[in-house]
Amino acid sequence: MNPFQINSSKSKQQNQKKIWIPLFIQSYMLKKFFYLVLFITVSSCVSNKDLIYLQNQKLSKLTPTNVATADFVYKIKPSDVLSVKVQSIQPEITNIFNITIGQAGTVQSDPGNLYLSGYVVDENGFINLPTVGKVKVTGYTVNEAQRVVQKEVDKYIRNANVIVKLTSFRVTVLGDVNRPGQYYIFNAKATILEGLALAGDLSESGSRKNVKLIRQTEGGSEVVLIDLTDPDLMQSEYYYLLPNDALYVQPQTAYIKRNNLTLLGVVFSGITTVVLLYNAFK
Repeated sequence: MNPFQINSSKSKQQNQKKIWIPLFIQSYMLKKFFYLVLFITVSSCVSNKDLIYLQNQKLSKLTPTNVATADFVYKIKPSDVLSVKVQSIQPEITNIFNITIGQAGTVQSDPGNLYLSGYVVDENGFINLPTVGKVKVTGYTVNEAQRVVQKEVDKYIRNANVIVKLTSFRVTVLGDVNRPGQYYIFNAKATILEGLALAGDLSESGSRKNVKLIRQTEGGSEVVLIDLTDPDLMQSEYYYLLPNDALYVQPQTAYIKRNNLTLLGVVFSGITTVVLLYNAFK
């Protein structure tokens, strides 16, 4: 037998052994990666139960369903800003109460102008009106405060009409929403759904079951988790927003897993490329 043929066959066997080990590793990795992809794909599926708001099996297409909502009564607090307007047949007198910002003596709808044209409730609960002086408004609803101010203004102006509005109703919406930001609500009250609607609703990846509500209280801040899919939310004390509330929408776990799967795919592609190059040059 030719010794060169023997050496050649030995060399081929050695090369096959060198190549066989990386190929085995590659096959093993492919199998593991396949099972990992399958597991993450199944566990990251999003069902309707994770997306539909206020789910209630008792709702009917034929008859309306009455749902009792929690009572909402907001009482004025220190640092609130009130718009106080006084009207009468004597504008030269009533205009001293009406702070005006903007062109032609009109108040623009810009939040900054609304703040400058309003009366800030001080830490003791008073607003300071021209001529009238200090009037306590904390602990009252806006309508009650309007009656209190009306009574004080009546002492100086006959047949005057007083209008009081809360202009500092501001909420902050952050996280997985389409338009995160700070929004002013020009209404006496607003629900948590209306607040999220201002931010363009939750994005597809936003968790409907884990919305954080951060609320300022006299003792500090309180944080509560809101489940938007729970129909009992409308009976909760947190269904209505309060001024300076903040909402944070967390991402769904399923979408986090999908993002991780994409990252794993990139890593695996890199490893596969290294193995192929190793096989090619060996």
